[in-house]
Amino acid sequence: MLITLPVSELTPGMYVDRVTKQHEGINSIKIKTSGMVNDSSIIKRLISEGVLELLIDFAKGDVPVPSKYKSQSKHETFNSQQQVTKTSIVITLEQEFAKASVNYDQHGRKLQSLYSDLTSGLTINIKALDEIVSEIVNSVFRNPNAMTILTRIKDKHSYNWRHMINCAIFTAVFAKYLGYEKADVQELAMGALLHDLGQAKLPQGIFSKPTKVTNNELTAIKKHVAQGFGLLKGEKRITPLMLDMIVNHHERLDGSGYPRGIEANKLSRPARIMAIVDVYDAITADRPHQDGDEPINALRYLLANKQQFDAELVQHFIKCLGVHPVGTIVKLTNDRLALVLEGNKLNPIKPKVKLFYNAKHKHQVTPKDIDLNENAQGLKILASVKPLDYQINLSRLLKEHLLN
Repeated sequence: MLITLPVSELTPGMYVDRVTKQHEGINSIKIKTSGMVNDSSIIKRLISEGVLELLIDFAKGDVPVPSKYKSQSKHETFNSQQQVTKTSIVITLEQEFAKASVNYDQHGRKLQSLYSDLTSGLTINIKALDEIVSEIVNSVFRNPNAMTILTRIKDKHSYNWRHMINCAIFTAVFAKYLGYEKADVQELAMGALLHDLGQAKLPQGIFSKPTKVTNNELTAIKKHVAQGFGLLKGEKRITPLMLDMIVNHHERLDGSGYPRGIEANKLSRPARIMAIVDVYDAITADRPHQDGDEPINALRYLLANKQQFDAELVQHFIKCLGVHPVGTIVKLTNDRLALVLEGNKLNPIKPKVKLFYNAKHKHQVTPKDIDLNENAQGLKILASVKPLDYQINLSRLLKEHLLN
């Protein structure tokens, strides 16, 4: 949501996309930088450099659109949606899933190989990582549900690289939902893919052990932040925003995070997004020492810890993914199990689902697509369920119902 403002209306918390008008005196310096306005000293500097107008991206900032510009923003949003319709091709879930499922497996194998190279002391292949992110972002823009569904498939023996891929997917989906431009979504998703790369430089036995880590091991694990920064600083294609996400994804708004214990006023929006995504996937994924929890419990955790996570972003994240994210198996009030296929942004507890199983008599039934928001029988979701509780192989289920 881009709006041009005079510099006199600039306030801390706004995100400057670029300077659009500036006095050009003999001694003036042309201002080209973009970024968050953290305090009034930045505004004073811009005024002193002769800045007159700026293009503000309200989707990336922390302040709402001023009321007098809301009609303008609606008009611009409508125009931008028309432009997206002309330039983007949105395809069905089934069509995108066929491609996404192949790519997801390929990304995993490629990332595992790159991770192993780093562990062995070889240099990092940034170009290969960039290609993985490009394919993820392109898939998300064609249909965000396909890649998101694949994050529900669990494998505790490949957690490290699955976590990196899943975080890139969630970040891309969330950033698109928040209104970021595609190039910015690509940058954010790359930061998410790289956020834990420093773990490759630590003893791998810590991450593969079937029991909880000790205090000494936790101290060692915390070094992955510095290791990741050291690996990527100065590399081509690695931007300050990506480094910010890598360095600060374990920081918390109340200063309880690591490695520096910095507080809210020093944490950017990308770092806050990364913190939410990182914790969400860590809670829901199977790991060597624990089974993943259901998405609804991960979302409850984020909601309950408002002192640590950006409450407004958490609310947006829940609306983006839904209370029962795509790929989740849910039990309905008619004793049937269904697979969530598409969220409902206006009513998150009533997504579109595919009914496939009789939970009472424990047998498959003829698949049926149901929109719970329009269902005449008044069907509701009772709870999400773990596939293994009903001896369901989620990977096989997805292929049976989503691959033509």
